[in-house]
Amino acid sequence: MEPNLKKIKAIALDIDGVMTRGELIPLADGDLLRIMDAKDSFAVRVAAKKGFIIAFISGGSTPGLEKRCLHLGCRPENLYLGTRGKLAAFNDFCLRNGLEADEVMYFGDDIPDTQVLRACGVGVAPADAVSEAREAADIVSEYPGGHWCVRHEIEELLKSQGKWVFDPDRFDEIF
Repeated sequence: MEPNLKKIKAIALDIDGVMTRGELIPLADGDLLRIMDAKDSFAVRVAAKKGFIIAFISGGSTPGLEKRCLHLGCRPENLYLGTRGKLAAFNDFCLRNGLEADEVMYFGDDIPDTQVLRACGVGVAPADAVSEAREAADIVSEYPGGHWCVRHEIEELLKSQGKWVFDPDRFDEIF
Protein backbone atom coordinates (compact mmCIF):
# COMPACT_ATOMS: atom_id res chain seq x y z
CA MET A 1 0.00 0.00 0.00
CA GLU A 2 1.24 3.51 -0.91
CA PRO A 3 2.03 5.69 2.11
CA ASN A 4 -0.13 8.79 2.56
CA LEU A 5 2.27 11.64 1.78
CA LYS A 6 -0.45 14.29 1.79
CA LYS A 7 -0.86 13.90 5.57
CA ILE A 8 2.80 14.66 6.38
CA LYS A 9 3.50 17.95 8.21
CA ALA A 10 6.95 17.24 9.65
CA ILE A 11 10.20 15.50 8.76
CA ALA A 12 12.51 13.89 11.31
CA LEU A 13 15.88 12.47 10.36
CA ASP A 14 18.71 10.43 11.77
CA ILE A 15 22.08 11.83 10.69
CA ASP A 16 24.83 9.21 10.38
CA GLY A 17 23.92 6.87 7.53
CA VAL A 18 21.03 9.07 6.39
CA MET A 19 22.33 12.62 5.93
CA THR A 20 25.84 11.13 5.64
CA ARG A 21 27.20 7.88 4.22
CA GLY A 22 27.83 6.79 7.81
CA GLU A 23 31.57 7.31 7.62
CA LEU A 24 33.18 9.18 10.51
CA ILE A 25 36.67 10.64 10.62
CA PRO A 26 37.95 11.29 14.16
CA LEU A 27 39.74 14.60 14.54
CA ALA A 28 42.51 15.45 17.00
CA ASP A 29 40.19 17.63 19.10
CA GLY A 30 37.75 14.74 19.61
CA ASP A 31 35.21 15.98 17.06
CA LEU A 32 34.08 13.76 14.21
CA LEU A 33 34.13 14.84 10.59
CA ARG A 34 30.92 14.05 8.69
CA ILE A 35 30.23 14.76 5.04
CA MET A 36 26.69 15.73 4.03
CA ASP A 37 25.51 15.88 0.45
CA ALA A 38 24.55 19.42 -0.60
CA LYS A 39 21.49 18.19 -2.54
CA ASP A 40 20.15 16.32 0.50
CA SER A 41 20.74 19.43 2.61
CA PHE A 42 19.02 21.63 0.03
CA ALA A 43 15.88 19.47 0.18
CA VAL A 44 15.72 19.73 3.99
CA ARG A 45 16.08 23.53 3.82
CA VAL A 46 13.39 23.77 1.14
CA ALA A 47 11.02 21.64 3.23
CA ALA A 48 11.60 23.92 6.23
CA LYS A 49 11.01 27.02 4.10
CA LYS A 50 7.81 25.46 2.73
CA GLY A 51 6.43 25.03 6.26
CA PHE A 52 7.44 21.52 7.32
CA ILE A 53 8.67 21.14 10.89
CA ILE A 54 12.17 19.65 10.85
CA ALA A 55 13.76 17.50 13.56
CA PHE A 56 17.03 15.63 13.83
CA ILE A 57 17.22 12.62 16.15
CA SER A 58 20.75 11.26 16.34
CA GLY A 59 23.16 9.50 18.62
CA GLY A 60 25.86 11.85 17.37
CA SER A 61 26.50 15.14 19.10
CA THR A 62 29.08 17.80 18.28
CA PRO A 63 28.92 21.60 18.12
CA GLY A 64 29.48 21.49 14.36
CA LEU A 65 26.63 19.02 13.91
CA GLU A 66 24.31 21.19 15.98
CA LYS A 67 25.20 24.27 13.92
CA ARG A 68 24.58 22.41 10.65
CA CYS A 69 21.17 21.10 11.76
CA LEU A 70 20.07 24.58 12.79
CA HIS A 71 21.27 25.93 9.42
CA LEU A 72 19.07 23.35 7.67
CA GLY A 73 15.95 24.74 9.34
CA CYS A 74 15.64 22.73 12.53
CA ARG A 75 14.58 24.77 15.54
CA PRO A 76 16.71 24.20 18.68
CA GLU A 77 13.84 22.53 20.57
CA ASN A 78 13.54 19.94 17.78
CA LEU A 79 17.19 18.96 17.85
CA TYR A 80 17.79 15.66 19.66
CA LEU A 81 21.54 15.01 19.56
CA GLY A 82 23.29 12.43 21.73
CA THR A 83 20.03 10.48 21.84
CA ARG A 84 19.95 6.84 22.89
CA GLY A 85 16.17 6.29 23.05
CA LYS A 86 14.98 7.51 19.67
CA LEU A 87 11.32 6.55 20.15
CA ALA A 88 11.12 8.65 23.33
CA ALA A 89 12.72 11.59 21.47
CA PHE A 90 10.31 11.11 18.56
CA ASN A 91 7.30 11.08 20.90
CA ASP A 92 8.61 14.23 22.63
CA PHE A 93 9.02 15.92 19.23
CA CYS A 94 5.43 15.09 18.30
CA LEU A 95 4.09 16.30 21.66
CA ARG A 96 6.07 19.58 21.57
CA ASN A 97 4.81 20.36 18.08
CA GLY A 98 1.20 19.20 18.39
CA LEU A 99 1.73 16.42 15.85
CA GLU A 100 0.27 12.96 15.55
CA ALA A 101 2.92 10.32 14.80
CA ASP A 102 1.30 9.62 11.44
CA GLU A 103 1.95 13.24 10.37
CA VAL A 104 5.72 12.71 10.44
CA MET A 105 8.07 11.29 7.81
CA TYR A 106 11.12 9.73 9.49
CA PHE A 107 14.42 8.75 7.88
CA GLY A 108 16.49 6.04 9.59
CA ASP A 109 19.09 3.47 8.61
CA ASP A 110 19.94 1.24 11.57
CA ILE A 111 18.51 -0.81 14.43
CA PRO A 112 18.09 2.19 16.80
CA ASP A 113 15.74 3.71 14.17
CA THR A 114 13.40 0.73 13.72
CA GLN A 115 10.90 1.67 16.44
CA VAL A 116 10.49 5.16 15.00
CA LEU A 117 10.30 3.85 11.42
CA ARG A 118 7.32 1.72 12.52
CA ALA A 119 5.70 4.44 14.68
CA CYS A 120 5.74 7.33 12.21
CA GLY A 121 3.42 8.05 9.30
CA VAL A 122 5.98 7.35 6.59
CA GLY A 123 9.23 5.61 7.44
CA VAL A 124 12.07 5.91 4.94
CA ALA A 125 15.24 3.83 4.86
CA PRO A 126 18.17 4.41 2.51
CA ALA A 127 19.03 1.64 0.04
CA ASP A 128 22.08 0.72 2.13
CA ALA A 129 20.25 0.59 5.48
CA VAL A 130 20.50 -2.55 7.59
CA SER A 131 17.86 -5.18 6.86
CA GLU A 132 15.94 -4.46 10.09
CA ALA A 133 15.52 -0.80 9.11
CA ARG A 134 14.52 -1.66 5.53
CA GLU A 135 11.91 -4.11 6.84
CA ALA A 136 10.49 -1.52 9.29
CA ALA A 137 10.29 1.24 6.66
CA ASP A 138 7.35 2.07 4.41
CA ILE A 139 9.73 3.26 1.69
CA VAL A 140 13.17 1.92 0.89
CA SER A 141 14.88 4.54 -1.24
CA GLU A 142 16.72 3.55 -4.37
CA TYR A 143 19.53 5.85 -3.12
CA PRO A 144 22.02 5.23 -0.30
CA GLY A 145 22.37 7.39 2.78
CA GLY A 146 24.32 10.57 2.25
CA HIS A 147 23.80 10.46 -1.49
CA TRP A 148 20.33 11.61 -2.60
CA CYS A 149 18.11 9.42 -0.40
CA VAL A 150 16.89 12.44 1.56
CA ARG A 151 16.71 14.67 -1.52
CA HIS A 152 14.67 12.22 -3.57
CA GLU A 153 12.12 11.34 -0.88
CA ILE A 154 11.62 14.94 0.30
CA GLU A 155 11.24 16.06 -3.29
CA GLU A 156 8.56 13.36 -3.80
CA LEU A 157 6.82 14.46 -0.59
CA LEU A 158 6.76 18.11 -1.60
CA LYS A 159 5.64 17.30 -5.15
CA SER A 160 2.75 15.22 -3.75
CA GLN A 161 1.59 18.32 -1.83
CA GLY A 162 2.20 20.79 -4.67
CA LYS A 163 5.06 22.44 -2.75
CA TRP A 164 8.05 21.59 -4.98
CA VAL A 165 7.47 24.70 -7.08
CA PHE A 166 10.04 27.39 -7.77
CA ASP A 167 10.10 30.63 -9.72
CA PRO A 168 13.66 30.76 -11.12
CA ASP A 169 13.55 34.55 -11.26
CA ARG A 170 12.65 34.85 -7.57
CA PHE A 171 14.34 31.74 -6.20
CA ASP A 172 16.77 33.61 -3.98
CA GLU A 173 13.87 35.16 -2.06
CA ILE A 174 13.00 31.87 -0.32
CA PHE A 175 16.46 31.66 1.19
